[in-house]
Amino acid sequence: MELISQHAKKIMEGCKERARDAGLTFQDESLEYIVTNRDMLELGPKNMIPTLYDYWVQDVEILKETGRYELYPSNPYETVINTRPPISFYNDNNPDWLNVMIFYHVIGHIDFFQNNIYFRHTWDYDFSSKAISDKRLIAMLRSEKGHWVDYVIEFAKAVDNLVGYYETLAGYARPDGRRITMLDYYFDVFLQKHQKKSISGYVKEIEDYNKKIKENPEKGEQLFLETVKSKYTELESYYKKHVAQDAGRSRMDILQFLIEHSPFLKKEENRWMATVIEVIRTTSLYFQPQIRTKILNEGWASYWHEELFLRDDRIKGHEVEFAIINAKVTSMPRVGLNPYALGMRLFYYLEEKANKGKFDLEFSRLYDSYARSKYDLQKNKGRDYIFYVRENFADSMFVNSFIDQDFVDKHKLFVVGKKLNKERMTWQYYVKSREADEYRKMVAEQLYHPPSVTVDVTEAGTLVLDHKFENKPLLREFVDGSLMGVEFLWGGPVALYSSEPIPIKVDETPSLAGPEEKMRKQYVWKRFKYTMKGRKLSRELAE
Repeated sequence: MELISQHAKKIMEGCKERARDAGLTFQDESLEYIVTNRDMLELGPKNMIPTLYDYWVQDVEILKETGRYELYPSNPYETVINTRPPISFYNDNNPDWLNVMIFYHVIGHIDFFQNNIYFRHTWDYDFSSKAISDKRLIAMLRSEKGHWVDYVIEFAKAVDNLVGYYETLAGYARPDGRRITMLDYYFDVFLQKHQKKSISGYVKEIEDYNKKIKENPEKGEQLFLETVKSKYTELESYYKKHVAQDAGRSRMDILQFLIEHSPFLKKEENRWMATVIEVIRTTSLYFQPQIRTKILNEGWASYWHEELFLRDDRIKGHEVEFAIINAKVTSMPRVGLNPYALGMRLFYYLEEKANKGKFDLEFSRLYDSYARSKYDLQKNKGRDYIFYVRENFADSMFVNSFIDQDFVDKHKLFVVGKKLNKERMTWQYYVKSREADEYRKMVAEQLYHPPSVTVDVTEAGTLVLDHKFENKPLLREFVDGSLMGVEFLWGGPVALYSSEPIPIKVDETPSLAGPEEKMRKQYVWKRFKYTMKGRKLSRELAE
């Protein structure tokens, strides 16, 4: 691994100037390295961060990727690390024109990292330097404690997808740290959770608030709160209780709770374990926004490498090579999901809609397809709109807000089903649906969505994990190992409450969709309690 040549660096500085002229914003300094295919294979398991702490699973992944590379030799064209300054890697055999295309893609990522609010907790974060410090710390502990360090890493990583990412972001969003205001609590929690207001009732409350603010800009909020407090006398007590819980342990994630409250980790001889767990937790928090913005991030970078490359007069004569590479990266597969392709097309689609004024209420009321296709108010606000989306959205919002029937029809998208051909004993694929709702649902189901689990302790000292029911069960094959690790770190029994589907009957109604859907099982959700005590797992019905 070595720094890129001064010749390549000069080319990339030219790319930065063109990107800034187009509206992208990012810090001046950046580091670019040339790497070999072997380097790429070794960096992949470490999420392309060479300074990340060592862990035995990474060695297994390197062996697996090396074997795969020998059979199917291919590597990513680039990778970029969200740190300060941002670091990116390039294959050592790239020609100049390809490095220009890749660097425009990298600039798109850097702009996204440094402006999207879901990365807010990383904006002032030199993660690469912190990773070096963590790596040295774990190496030192491993020399003192031996394989116990790897056990602690393993146990902590079993639940590191449950870190309090949104709680961390909320701390950055509020000027007073973590405390929610009474006004926010009234609209975000009280009306929805306790009063269970309908949409029309909720909108009426907002209209009342806006009316008071309009009549009296200085004291409108205070007058509104006095009105609702007299209307709902229990509001203040609910609010105080919520604030107390917010500051208390019920808002902590599992790893944070173990670090601060585990009797086992508080023992003098075990305190080093809390340090290791904190490394795992902060590393997981760092990667959370990247997992949750894959479609947006790759789509944004692909949009800009295409836009900027084709305008760059330095690469004339390489349009055909560009078209071949670009098609490999951004083509829409007939089956499966390509985040580069979907994200880029959504950004082009949104830009076109905003340019033509298709986000107006008048357009939403049009049902005639011909009139919708010809609708054009020539507002030319498309570029501003996609920059707004880049700043404020994550994948779940992006997909659920903007994949509509016009987009599905425009790109001839569909949901694929499969059925078994019993004569040939092969799977056959067929078009299951061309409806936007079905396509949106198919994409949404592939997004990262870790379970929501709250933590508490009983008077007997049992750690209680409560899995919030969201129509998705936990993977039972991982419950045993995960709870065993948590029991070790807690130093006592652990109980987990979770919902699981129980089959109740078989509906033999024939289906036109395919033979595999003829036998459609029906389920009822039941609450179960898992208990891990003395490294033995038991399961019982909890209701």
